[in-house]
Amino acid sequence: MGILSRKKDRPDPQAAPEAAPEPEEAAVAVEEVEETGGDEPVAEQATPVEPADTESVEEELARVEEEGASEESEIRLKAKDLLGPVKGKGEAVADSEKPEVPDTDLADVISFANQKGGVAKTTSTLNLAVALSELGNKVLCVDLDPQGNLTMSQGIDPDKVEKSMYDVLVDDVPITDVIAEREIDIAVASLDLAGAEIAMSTKIGRERSLERALAEVRPEYDYICIDTPPSLGLLTINALTASNKVIVPVQCEYLSMRGLAQLQNTLGMIQENLNPNVQIAGILPTMFDSRTVHAKEAVALLEENFGDLVFKSRIRKAVKFAEAPVRGASVLKYDPESRAASYYRNLAEEILKNGKA
Repeated sequence: MGILSRKKDRPDPQAAPEAAPEPEEAAVAVEEVEETGGDEPVAEQATPVEPADTESVEEELARVEEEGASEESEIRLKAKDLLGPVKGKGEAVADSEKPEVPDTDLADVISFANQKGGVAKTTSTLNLAVALSELGNKVLCVDLDPQGNLTMSQGIDPDKVEKSMYDVLVDDVPITDVIAEREIDIAVASLDLAGAEIAMSTKIGRERSLERALAEVRPEYDYICIDTPPSLGLLTINALTASNKVIVPVQCEYLSMRGLAQLQNTLGMIQENLNPNVQIAGILPTMFDSRTVHAKEAVALLEENFGDLVFKSRIRKAVKFAEAPVRGASVLKYDPESRAASYYRNLAEEILKNGKA
């Protein structure tokens, strides 16, 4: 029996006798109390429910019977709030099943993902990270792409590193062992990453390998930016599982935008099964050429379908983006006064201003 039913089983000897409730009304009252989980423990209250709280619930339910069914659902919600959240009839929600609230003292983990290659994922990961660093943030980049382009863009040869993200994901080496200090801190990649998915295939909890590795360093950084491979395999799944935000670089061409649907489907599965907190922070138009009608139409199509998710900043085509990696630097260091550098500074300011990361 619920709280209300036990209360009614103890009649007050000094109270005037009351007429027995109609059978139908009594059944409604009992059913409503059972729906609120009367005998189940209160999930979120630190102390037991006082008798005064029980009176409140009883009075609310009694008023439903008197005033009619029009206010019934509203009062039932109030009763449920008093008795704690429920997920089913008489079944309280366990603390372990509630979505985890992100800790604001930990770094924002941002994956740059798009299954299509050549959309400036690596360029955007590095240059946005450096732009955020210029604004006073401590930033770590994680190179999760077997091509190692992000690692090379900071002047590090992926063929010569002793340990890389492969060792972190496959052998559980601490991520601090593979972090190099350059313009920003970077967890380096090697060509071995190409075999990481096969090596991790029999590993228990393989989808959370990166999440476990980053737990050690998240308190030390403001932002962690992850460069993912141009596929939706296990490495990208690891990145999305470890992230709370995703930035999707999209080349301003029709074929580049078609991959967005599949990325959304993958992200939906990640949210449902692995990480309910990950969200798309924004869609970033890259390699934009304002001289072509096609590029303008592509951006208009993005804004029509995704609205405010599309960043106002535009990353336009610039030869500086190709020249900077040759010098082992970001474009902000290679040519800090260039328009190319200003594109990512504007993006960093937009992100911080709008709270998108």
